[in-house]
Amino acid sequence: MRRSKLDQIDLRILRDLQDDGRMTNVDLAQRAGISAPPCLRRVRALEEAGLIRGYHAEIDPEALGFGVTIFAQIGLASQAEADLKAFEALVGSWPEVREAHQLSGEIDFLLKIVATDWDSYKHFLAEKLTPAPNVKNVRSMPLNHTAKYQPGVPIDAEESLT
Repeated sequence: MRRSKLDQIDLRILRDLQDDGRMTNVDLAQRAGISAPPCLRRVRALEEAGLIRGYHAEIDPEALGFGVTIFAQIGLASQAEADLKAFEALVGSWPEVREAHQLSGEIDFLLKIVATDWDSYKHFLAEKLTPAPNVKNVRSMPLNHTAKYQPGVPIDAEESLT
């Protein structure tokens, strides 16, 4: 399914699932104004087309003891494709790194890192991140407060994406 073939029902399904991925197919169909079997077929088609990449539970980090979130700006010594891929693979193996974004400009990567406390982050920084191959510099920015958290993209079922 190509982006240009999305209709109002597809957009409504995407918006509703993005807002509540646990919604039952019956509730989803009702909100979309169609019956359950065609709704399920549409959801499967959206999944197969890669528009729906997955479903997950949102976990409260503090409830599991992860009281510190840090955004780290990483500068690499080399931006050769092989070096970028090697760094991506390395940070992909670290469970503390929850997000890794390659950027253009002065900063090569922005990492979102969780830790139980500031000391455990400093240990991660000293033992893993700073000594990693090709890492030239790290700038740590501890998160104070999240003013807005809204995953996904803005979807308005009343507007066409074509």
